Amino acid sequence: MSVVTADSDSESQSIWSTLREAVRGSTADFTRTSIARAVILLAVPMVLEMLMESVFAVADVFFVGRLGVTDAISTVGFTESVMTIIYAVAIGLSVGAAATVARRVGEGNPDGAARAAVQSIIMGLSVGAVVGLIGILFAPSLLRMMGADEGVVSTGGRFARIMIGASGGVTLLFLINAVFRGAGDAAIAMRVLWIANAINITLGPCLIFGIGPFPRLGVTGAAIGTSIGRWTGVLIQIYCLTRKNGRIRIRWGHLKLDPGVMRGILSISGSATFQNFIGTASYMGLVRIISGFGSAAVAGNTIGIRVILFALLPSWGVSNAAVTLVGQNLGAGKPERAEAAAWKAGLYNTYCLGATGVIFLVAAPLIVSAFTHNSDVASNAIHCLRIVSAGFLFYGYGMVLTAAFNGAGDTRTPTLINLFSLWALEIPLAWVLAYPLGFGPSGAFIALSVGFSTMCFLSVWIFRRGEWKTRRV
Repeated sequence: MSVVTADSDSESQSIWSTLREAVRGSTADFTRTSIARAVILLAVPMVLEMLMESVFAVADVFFVGRLGVTDAISTVGFTESVMTIIYAVAIGLSVGAAATVARRVGEGNPDGAARAAVQSIIMGLSVGAVVGLIGILFAPSLLRMMGADEGVVSTGGRFARIMIGASGGVTLLFLINAVFRGAGDAAIAMRVLWIANAINITLGPCLIFGIGPFPRLGVTGAAIGTSIGRWTGVLIQIYCLTRKNGRIRIRWGHLKLDPGVMRGILSISGSATFQNFIGTASYMGLVRIISGFGSAAVAGNTIGIRVILFALLPSWGVSNAAVTLVGQNLGAGKPERAEAAAWKAGLYNTYCLGATGVIFLVAAPLIVSAFTHNSDVASNAIHCLRIVSAGFLFYGYGMVLTAAFNGAGDTRTPTLINLFSLWALEIPLAWVLAYPLGFGPSGAFIALSVGFSTMCFLSVWIFRRGEWKTRRV
């Protein structure tokens, strides 16, 4: 009996020591250490990082919801639906950055990894400048294009200008954190978002409600607090990239345009950006369908989706662990280990999302009550939470395997999967259920669940075929 107890204590200590190492930052070789340990060392800080990223959106909705103005909440929702295009570009570019850096690290080429990091930052700055200018000039028109009425445009035009105008911070945060993750420095990416969110959560309500010496700016204050938090995070990232003790270090010799490296990243990022655009633009399509049922439906959808993203973004953290493991192990010439790592990460993800789905199904009214007391808004938000979370059990493997394709540099396959699942299936189904069949906003929620579940089944089928293992990066 004493032997069993000793083994159990030893195993418990091993788990806790691995978790501590994951949060502090690990120096493990992810091409050699056990797959289960590698997944934990990468996934834990990535999950915490994604939780912090989701806090940006949830915090804005939470504090703005305290204003008690439906148009203010709708402003956040419409602006976020426009921002999803920016997220799509940022995530797409980050796929190329993470896959390239991971492959170079797996090959034992830190200088190549640093060159890839610099080219990624140059791309991020370029995209941020163009998108920011568009946001400053045309933000109200973009809101109208999304179906916002004049009340929402009047309330939130300045909010949208600031959020989209400062969106270069979003692009760089995604890109540089992808560099850290590809190199296996996931703990740094996590800490950056901790600091950025601490600033956002502290400064946001002060500017929204006029606490202490700060002016009362309403919904505009949320945009200012969020933007300052994100750009502070970018400055910290750049500092970390120049330190001597990181897995990846940028020196003066790397600070130049390298067309060959940039073309390699863009060859992956091009279809990855389109892949994410398909997903995020499909969400814009759903918002457009829901907007036909009024501001309460849009506000309810906004709250429901923000809460769901709070649950899904940690799962994207686990998926990002698969990107690093697949990329580094393919670079080290270990394709079977890369495949095993993807399946293991998918299993962990399914456990997590299955438990979260049960919580949402049972406690949806309680969760929504923290964001709004408007009965019409709350009803739509509750339906959104329950219907979409019913498919959580399928999302786990689908998210990880899509990320594994990307980590291997095979961005074409998940792009085609997204195109079929989210546009050929989800959007037409949402319109038919919402209008001809009379399900209203719930029809869009049902279609969303069906689309992402279909993505899972297609990903599993194609991943098993194994063509992704031969992709060159």
